[in-house]
Amino acid sequence: MSDAEDVLFSPAVKAEQARLGSRAGFEGRDWQTEINDNLREFLQAIDTFFFATASADGRPYIQHKGGPAGFLKPIGTHTLAFADFAGNRQYITLGHLRENDRAHIFIPHFATRQRLKFWGRARIVEGDLELMERLVDPTYKAKPQRAVVFTVEAWDVNCPQHILPRYSEAEIAPAVNKLIARVKELEEEVARLKAGGGSDV
Repeated sequence: MSDAEDVLFSPAVKAEQARLGSRAGFEGRDWQTEINDNLREFLQAIDTFFFATASADGRPYIQHKGGPAGFLKPIGTHTLAFADFAGNRQYITLGHLRENDRAHIFIPHFATRQRLKFWGRARIVEGDLELMERLVDPTYKAKPQRAVVFTVEAWDVNCPQHILPRYSEAEIAPAVNKLIARVKELEEEVARLKAGGGSDV
């Protein structure tokens, strides 16, 4: 049994898997623990994810994180990092990480119907200008306040079941641009036909 499997599945989870008949399908599986080239390429397109933390007494919280495509950046083979932008000033995530560094990243990618899950530990980094330069896109109009560094202990990809396809403006733009160009061609053709028909009267 791998250490990664123990990260994903607590004893209570394994007991439920055994009770409901799915345990054998997970035993001995080679769970992902390193950031590989395919994952790096995938993250370049990601502009949104969900970041889960919990207080010391186990009270959970999920925060949406958004930014320019690729703002969740791989740093080495076991680390992800992102700039934390100014928000609603509740600081729930920050408070949780001060007392409990266990965290989770959940990425739904609706265009390809994929969902990635990362288990690990996170920490707040403030005042590191070199790190912030690596994480911040200067063309993105938001105020970065700090960095969050996430150490990956395990990650997994889920099946596309129940994910309805949705597309961002950037993802759908090529198809829309083709339609716009085709409509323009047809409008010009109609105009030529009307002009030619009028000259025969």
